[in-house]
Amino acid sequence: MDTVVVAPPASVPVTLRKLYFRRFAFAAVWAALLFATADELGPLSTALLLVYPLFDVAAAVVDVRSAKANGGPVTLLYANIAISSLTVLALALAATSGIPAVLRVWGAWAVTAGIVQLVAGAVRRHLGGQWPMIVSGAISTLAGLSFVTQAGADDPSLGSLAGYAFLGGVFFLAAALRLARGARHPA
Repeated sequence: MDTVVVAPPASVPVTLRKLYFRRFAFAAVWAALLFATADELGPLSTALLLVYPLFDVAAAVVDVRSAKANGGPVTLLYANIAISSLTVLALALAATSGIPAVLRVWGAWAVTAGIVQLVAGAVRRHLGGQWPMIVSGAISTLAGLSFVTQAGADDPSLGSLAGYAFLGGVFFLAAALRLARGARHPA
């Protein structure tokens, strides 16, 4: 009996590659801006905290459109949209209570979004370039737990969130480069 392997439509990896490059660039700039304001929870740092999950929602919407157009799974992407949208609201409330509350909310988001990213990467393995997403999802889950722990520190700071975002961006860059390499060297 012959087995037929069907390649994913070419537009899926192209869309993901472009999206992943954009996510890297956004994360790098965002991390630098947050790091510069990490010691206090002022208007700029609060705005940055809200923009990050909003950008995640926008990226997931782009991803859903691509996946739907090519018959790909979208359930996890919708879950990501819902989780990140709720996170924006929770962060807005947490910002009125201080950095520890923000770290707790961000930590909960990092755990749940990390699990979703890990599973989505595993489901999309056939597209190529997903191992960085799987690893990033696992790291995000662990980082989320550390943010919750940091919230109880004597002098908590938002600096660790900047590092987290930058590292996440590096994983998006790695995934984009792997997808680009796969496009040049088809199986």
